[in-house]
Amino acid sequence: MATTAIAVGTMKAAQVSNPGADFQIVEREIPKPGAGHVRIKVQACGVCHSDVLTKEGLWPGIQYPRIPGHEVSGIIDEVGAGVSDWEKGQRVGVGWHGGHDGTCRECRRGDFNNCRNLQIPGISYDGGYQEYMVAPAEALVAMPDTLNDAEAAPLLCAGITTYNSLRHSGALPGDLVAVQGIGGLGHLGIQFAQKFGYEVAAIGRGSENSALAKKLGASV
Repeated sequence: MATTAIAVGTMKAAQVSNPGADFQIVEREIPKPGAGHVRIKVQACGVCHSDVLTKEGLWPGIQYPRIPGHEVSGIIDEVGAGVSDWEKGQRVGVGWHGGHDGTCRECRRGDFNNCRNLQIPGISYDGGYQEYMVAPAEALVAMPDTLNDAEAAPLLCAGITTYNSLRHSGALPGDLVAVQGIGGLGHLGIQFAQKFGYEVAAIGRGSENSALAKKLGASV
């Protein structure tokens, strides 16, 4: 009896084959989302210093080869069984929080970031250094149309880190807030702090970022 072969699409991905290895650009089959998961067509993925945890094998239990990347913006390409809150074509992001079990004590208290079985894209499963990635539905955040993908991607880790630091700092509008290190996180911290109404002091090792810091909202 004749059989019909079904062509499987392929994609490019940047993977680490083992701890400490160089990145490899490889061809992989485009993954299928399982139950409770969606497939995302990646539009942009930020490069975070924490990706070194995967690159160098500094996080216990990583299974290799592994594709890093946890600052992902993209479009839902396919929805797995049991997913009702998301649909194909929606713009979404995935950050450091890559899924939780919903059953542990911390999850029952609503403290999902401290889930005992927290998943992290690029560590627990393949992240955004690829053309398509699969993620649990609970890891997704909606992306407004007014935000482009390249600007949105770093907000999923660096952005939320600085935003939450300021939000929980106890500072009030008009207070002096210092942002130390005007790099990937610091340049976002200045902007958030300025919008919060703080007087912002930018601190760096040299004067080369002074003009940028003031343009972003630093007072001094």
